[in-house]
Amino acid sequence: MSMTAIQGVTPHSPAWRAGVQRGEILTHINGHPVVDVLDYKFYSYDPRLELTLKRPDGTQRSLKIRKSEGEDLGLEFETYLMDRARSCANHCIFCFVDQMPPGMRPSLYFKDDDARLSFLLGNYLTLTNLSPREVQRIIDLRISPINVSVHTTDRELREKMLNSPRAGLGIDIMERFAGAGIRMNCQIVSCPGINDGPALDRTLSDLAALHPAVNSVAVVPVGLTKYRQGLYPLEIYRQDTAGAVIDQVEAFAQQRLEAQGTRLVWCSDEFYLLAGRELPEKSYYEDMDQLENGVGMLRLLTSQAETALEDAQPQDFTRAAPFSIATGTSAAPFLQKIVDMAREKCDQIQGTVYPIANRFFGEEITVAGLVTGGDLIAQLQGKNLGQRLLIPDCMLRAGERVFLDDVSVDDVERELGVPVSVLDHESGFDLADAILGLETASAPRPPAWENEEFYRYNP
Repeated sequence: MSMTAIQGVTPHSPAWRAGVQRGEILTHINGHPVVDVLDYKFYSYDPRLELTLKRPDGTQRSLKIRKSEGEDLGLEFETYLMDRARSCANHCIFCFVDQMPPGMRPSLYFKDDDARLSFLLGNYLTLTNLSPREVQRIIDLRISPINVSVHTTDRELREKMLNSPRAGLGIDIMERFAGAGIRMNCQIVSCPGINDGPALDRTLSDLAALHPAVNSVAVVPVGLTKYRQGLYPLEIYRQDTAGAVIDQVEAFAQQRLEAQGTRLVWCSDEFYLLAGRELPEKSYYEDMDQLENGVGMLRLLTSQAETALEDAQPQDFTRAAPFSIATGTSAAPFLQKIVDMAREKCDQIQGTVYPIANRFFGEEITVAGLVTGGDLIAQLQGKNLGQRLLIPDCMLRAGERVFLDDVSVDDVERELGVPVSVLDHESGFDLADAILGLETASAPRPPAWENEEFYRYNP
């Protein structure tokens, strides 16, 4: 059991009113052992609670608390997990962390594979790290959806791709979850000649057999940096091979739509960009369940921006000071279309989109989320940036103003001599407002566990 002591009690919170003290250890809620943050959050949701606390001298006491349903107790711990995050025990042949350059901050070399981070932050996990207790807890608490990095359902191939003898057990756990009604969103990192082709057909068929427990599947291309010395030999997708994956996935998705009423599986936007193909229409993506994997994100962004610009009034355009937008090379053409739409509404709009080549990781990396502050400064120095520079929040560490290379937004502003506005990378409405001069710097989005719906058990 976790022995993490309470580090603080929020003033006027339910725990504060009940007299919980800093330094005590929360051992049980309503008789349920509290091992980590999931136990704490789920068992403390009810309005009537009995806490079992251990004092620093080893003695125990009980406190009864009444509060609003879903109201936080107000206890603070050393970490939000109430213990250490669990590192990944796999050695995946495509692992991005293994492709990081040397000399970066230690946290960027940490590989997490922690089920709690999946529930709290939406991280994807391989299931190889789950203990029997955690598997049973997910089933007992009906925690869902969970996000699973599948890659392949062929157990032998999965062991090879993850370099783990436990990799095949992940498929068994998925089947057990499906039997218990736990919903899963799945991810397949597709590697040319390894888990695409016939292997992908098998994986999609196996996952479709677990529908509706398997709620959605994203197929994304492997990302390779220039730092792969000594790693497993992998290739990137080219126009023809990316197109072949799209054809394969779309054909399977059409079959599922006719048989099950949902396409179930989608390729990420990056596959369409690599293949030089138009993105499907917004309706193709159904409920947009795989936005975090870049599935339909550019289509949604364009659609929202178009709606916002159509609704804009003439006076809205009078605030639009000259601006620039920095993004990855793959998204740049889409953002340029949005700027062009704005200019069609008002020819006084002055904006330039700058695609940033990724010199830090290698120019095969084209997504905005891996653009560094150093590349921004180097490639925008001396350019006409207008009166403001717009960047997406995915370039920064979550909730912070720091890029992957430890360059800060303040550094960029100082070096380029222009204020930087950070926008929600998933919101075309925010982008349109920013173009119109209505933007405000995006506040960090609250973590999932601050949303009370996160704690409601699924019926």
